[in-house]
Amino acid sequence: MKYSFFLSFLIISGSVFSQNTTQNLKQQIDSVFAETQGDFAIAFKELSEEKRTILIDEHENFHAASTMKTPVMIEVFKQAEAGRFSLDDSLLVKNEFKSILDDSSFSLELGRDSGEHLYSLIGKKRSIKDLVVDMISQSSNLATNIIIELVDAKNVNKSMRELGAKNINVIRGVEDMKAYEAGLSNSTTAYDLMLIFEALANGEAVNPESDKEMLDILRLQQHTDLIPALLPKDVKIANKTGWITGVHHDSALVELPDGRSYVLILLSRNMKDMEAGTQMLAGISKKIYDLIINNP
Repeated sequence: MKYSFFLSFLIISGSVFSQNTTQNLKQQIDSVFAETQGDFAIAFKELSEEKRTILIDEHENFHAASTMKTPVMIEVFKQAEAGRFSLDDSLLVKNEFKSILDDSSFSLELGRDSGEHLYSLIGKKRSIKDLVVDMISQSSNLATNIIIELVDAKNVNKSMRELGAKNINVIRGVEDMKAYEAGLSNSTTAYDLMLIFEALANGEAVNPESDKEMLDILRLQQHTDLIPALLPKDVKIANKTGWITGVHHDSALVELPDGRSYVLILLSRNMKDMEAGTQMLAGISKKIYDLIINNP
């Protein structure tokens, strides 16, 4: 990997950067993507008055990894709003699920999952709301599979289409290895995730009250090594990450203390040096922030 351009990109001074336009930054990001081993996409949209955007390979399909958990959460709140269940209702915590390929049973491995505390609750009940928090804040795969059984992945996709997200596909739970080996995986584009987070920000994903509650859950995120990593602590960030081998994604609504906000989606795949790729993407997040701060 060549680091010269990447390093110069990260150390641009604020005085020089303040003269950059959105188009200049897009060209810089394009160059960094080209010089970094892997495939990348970005979808940035300012939600306040200026409404600047940066879109690079925004319609390219990527393995969704755990970014698909945000659409699943939206479907939970949508069905709760429709009266199918209450978020206070409880579900049995279990670790046996059926593959979408052939209905054969599979279980999740504790060592490969986040939110280990949930495994100690197997055989007990936990509220739907708490399972959603586990799914988002700790990225618990066990919670995700329990929730997907409740709402059905087909309904998740239908709701995403209603939001205009035409290319995100949530077809199964996590660690369904038979389906994975058959090429059946969840996928997304940066553009679709941008639409979803914009809908949440505008109170249009389910309704203003539910969307506010979902953003509060996203703000509990414990995985903060990408979009939030280099941003000041007074910036409010509602984000959902996703990672598997060679992949590290982040999707976020970023809210500044002055009331301005923006959506930023960063997707990656085929990275051999995960640490370098993550640092590069965190640096791009910081430069997007600098664009907004230095060019009001």
